[in-house]
Amino acid sequence: MTGVFTTRPELSGTFGMVASTHWLASAAGMAVLEEGGTAVDAAVATGFTLQVVEPHLNGPGGEVPILFARRNGAPTVLCGQGVAPLGATIAHYRDQGLDLIPGTGLLAATVPGSVSAWLSFLRDHGTFPLERVLRFAIDYARNGHPLHPRVVATIAASADTFARHWPTSAQLWLDHEDRAPQPNTLWRNEALASMFQRLLDSAQAASGSREHQIDGALTAWHQGFVADAIEQHVRTPVMDESGSAHAGVLSAQDLASWRPTYENPVSLDWRGHTVCKAGPWSQGPTFLQALGILDNLPAVDAPHGSAEQIHAVVEGVKLVMADREAWYGDARPVPIDALLSEGYAHERAALVGDKAATGLRPGDPNGLPARLPRHVLDPPTADPHAPGMAGVGEPTVARTPGDTCHLDVVDRYGTIVSATPSGGWLQSSPTIPELGFALGTRAQMFWLEPGLASSLQPGTRPRTTLTPTLVMRGEEPTIGFGTPGGDQQEQWQLTFWLAHSIGGMNLQEAIDAPSWHSTAFPSSFAPRAMLDAELVVEDRLGDSVISDLEGRGHTVLRSGPWSLGRMSAVSRDPETGVLRAAANPRGMQGYAAGR
Repeated sequence: MTGVFTTRPELSGTFGMVASTHWLASAAGMAVLEEGGTAVDAAVATGFTLQVVEPHLNGPGGEVPILFARRNGAPTVLCGQGVAPLGATIAHYRDQGLDLIPGTGLLAATVPGSVSAWLSFLRDHGTFPLERVLRFAIDYARNGHPLHPRVVATIAASADTFARHWPTSAQLWLDHEDRAPQPNTLWRNEALASMFQRLLDSAQAASGSREHQIDGALTAWHQGFVADAIEQHVRTPVMDESGSAHAGVLSAQDLASWRPTYENPVSLDWRGHTVCKAGPWSQGPTFLQALGILDNLPAVDAPHGSAEQIHAVVEGVKLVMADREAWYGDARPVPIDALLSEGYAHERAALVGDKAATGLRPGDPNGLPARLPRHVLDPPTADPHAPGMAGVGEPTVARTPGDTCHLDVVDRYGTIVSATPSGGWLQSSPTIPELGFALGTRAQMFWLEPGLASSLQPGTRPRTTLTPTLVMRGEEPTIGFGTPGGDQQEQWQLTFWLAHSIGGMNLQEAIDAPSWHSTAFPSSFAPRAMLDAELVVEDRLGDSVISDLEGRGHTVLRSGPWSLGRMSAVSRDPETGVLRAAANPRGMQGYAAGR
């Protein structure tokens, strides 16, 4: 496809490429490549930098899934999604008078996984010592970086909560009159810089190899000053969106007993590609299910962005997201082979009609009966965009929605890394004063109902929305991509992938192409409400396409011309070795770098 307008060029070269959701993070990763580092080294530097420059989207208290592969090597998932604490039982939350886990405060904290995952990744697969990848994050935290206007807007929206209920957050983020900083203020977080420096000091104090030194930093995180500060912090009850003050249940022992794990990805062979995702503890396999269904629908090959294609994609997505609600999680076995089988995809595709369907329609893989949470079968009627949770009292802590980051790296050796860091948002939980960051709230994705795949159970992972993508051709990794966006991540990635793989667009063209998504399924975030079954589109699809979709029964919501998704991507042509990269213009924050 040629002659398509793009907001910026698709980058191409042979040395290395980095794409992420913030230009400073992309520059840090590229600097590591220029110094002789690998894609792994660069990804770790990029990831730690994102924790400093996008604190409203991720932080050290959050989590990250990482997909990676080398040439002639097997694709691998590194799971940096921490588990529910030992004290996080359904009975404990029910005893607090809760039907859902609050989306703010301390009760929703899982074991922080992102720092441990990045350190483990560097130790096991990188080449640089910790100082050479961590120095960017330390410098931006200690000496300052221009605070992005979107960070400022998040702080301003949370200022009342900070001032009234979370004084440690107010101390870090507000001035003496409880006002947010001005956009592009040179912002410093000295406590965060000190925390990173202490990890580095612990590494450098450890004797032995590079790997042993990184183990020293891991020990300081899991069994040292970080774990101790977290345990002390969560013992003090704080107000959350339930309208009551609650202490957390996360302990130093929880940090000591957990480590990130390596596992095989879930994959699907699709039109000459092997598409790899994290397992069904994430929503990643819904992407694969959708591709299987669409292979049974000729409309997927219609012109990209046509009403015919969009209708088929949206109706397929509704089916796989219903399966997500019934089957995905970490608390019981998931019949993933059956969900991804050709026969099941054909069976599900037969349900796609000419008109937009309503209601959740999970399938019965292997003849097993689907079970949906009671909360989904009898959903709350409260506005899901309003602060607080339905049925738990008058909220006094407003929810300021969090989001996510993404990064992709490819090096001249052919290694590709794709990762989606998130959680530990500055607005989600009070700042730990000694550490300069907040805990995550991913446990809000558990159900307080036993017997479900995503029921709360100590030692299990919440069903996360985080979902990077890695594509293989034989034993060669060819493309890594992903986006922030919560429940919509798979849909925005799907529009990108179809534009690229079927529509013939290059990476930047596919990112810039108009996007869309459905809201016809329950939210993964408190208060877990199911939105009206709207089809949200960028206006650039055009009046005729939108009118056609409305004629097919879709309730179409125009969201603006450039509003959906924050994709980034890198690729490598296995025949020529040419590397490419692209990043999203929406939000004027993401950038790619390379040569």
